[in-house]
Amino acid sequence: MKFGLRHYLRSYFAPQAAVLMYHRVAEVKSDIWDITVSPENFEYQLQILQQSGNVISLSELTGNASKNRLKSGNIALTFDDGYADNYHFAKPLLEKYKLPATFFITTSNIGKKTEFWWDELENLILFTEHLPTFFSMNINGEDLNFELLQEAELTPEQQQINRNWKACEETPPNMRCAMYLKLWQTLRPLPQKKQQQELQKLRDWAGKAISPRSGYESMTENQLRDLSRNPLFEIGAHTVSHAALGFHDITFQEKEIRENRNLLRDITNQPVDLLSYPYGHFNTQTLQAANQTKFKAAFTTREEFVKNQTEPLQMGRFQIKDLPPEKFSAQFNLVQRWC
Repeated sequence: MKFGLRHYLRSYFAPQAAVLMYHRVAEVKSDIWDITVSPENFEYQLQILQQSGNVISLSELTGNASKNRLKSGNIALTFDDGYADNYHFAKPLLEKYKLPATFFITTSNIGKKTEFWWDELENLILFTEHLPTFFSMNINGEDLNFELLQEAELTPEQQQINRNWKACEETPPNMRCAMYLKLWQTLRPLPQKKQQQELQKLRDWAGKAISPRSGYESMTENQLRDLSRNPLFEIGAHTVSHAALGFHDITFQEKEIRENRNLLRDITNQPVDLLSYPYGHFNTQTLQAANQTKFKAAFTTREEFVKNQTEPLQMGRFQIKDLPPEKFSAQFNLVQRWC
């Protein structure tokens, strides 16, 4: 009984570190997944993080955890996907405050004027001014039917409702939002080629051609190469096509991870030893694929602290939202208190 209590106390008071997850640093009209931080708020957040004196590189944090040398209060910063705004806005601010960060890069859109599929879908369904009144289509073997009725014409009031919706925590406030969420859920498990085939059916239905918006593109090879030259920054893997890995067999998963890593190595001439799972989606075969490709650590989207005993291929992170200084400081102090 004494051993059990001692073991519990040791576990409860064990050193803990936090990995913070960003995606975009930009000014956008809509952010339904709550993944974008404005440059102004991002700089305030970095000021608070710098003052803490606890920000270290992700490689150092994971290395300490693997050697049972983790220090409480340590924090590492990560960015997922590889949006070009990471280069234009996040990079100079991180350099200004001399804070290290890891950028997990999806490679299929590098250097292309192409939006990620979820961004295009959001714009297509939520913000197209005129849509057909009825939607009836088979998407990936599932018959989907929606009656947009008066929502087919996008009013300023309707547009504002759609912009303010937070899909990750709120139920859809109208039919357009419900349609978007269902289509997102249906498209997410698909491989990229199939996603694009189904997206083309949606474009045809909406009468919209592919028209990538400025500000939604990924970094170019030169930008990625320049980013990697700064010793503050390291590049991590994030699959070729941002695949939801757990929906696919191990051969597909390993190919997505390996080809992504190889291209990033070729572009940056740097080691790529860290991986993050797109959407935080993984299964036992994903862990097997990550192990077979010899990644030192891999990251989910589960809001969990990193401890010395944390499984290296299932490390958690805390998503950071577009919080002003006071709210971010309160959240940061809470995280620090538990670290």
